[in-house]
Amino acid sequence: METPTGSLETLIEKAEAYSKTSLELAKLKSVETTATVVTYLVSRLAVVLMLSLFTLVLNIGIALLLGDWLGRPWFGFFIVAAVYLVAGIILHFFLHHWIKKPLTDAIIVQALQ
Repeated sequence: METPTGSLETLIEKAEAYSKTSLELAKLKSVETTATVVTYLVSRLAVVLMLSLFTLVLNIGIALLLGDWLGRPWFGFFIVAAVYLVAGIILHFFLHHWIKKPLTDAIIVQALQ
């Protein structure tokens, strides 16, 4: 029959092994969560980059076309810039929370999965 001291030592060894395993599991879960969030953000960033390049080239084309129609090349760039100024002001004052909240929620959902 086992002595109380031996039983206590076995219990302490099992508790130590359990705590080490729990710590390792927590580390692995945090690494997985970090990898998921970073992958999500990088993939979204790649899409945003491609759309930004498309928009840039399209806007240069529109500006050149407008400039050709108006007879002065820089007039088209001024018009396109004015359109973006108005759009930026509207986004800043009216749509800021519509962009910030969904993006924040998406990052939190990815982090908690």
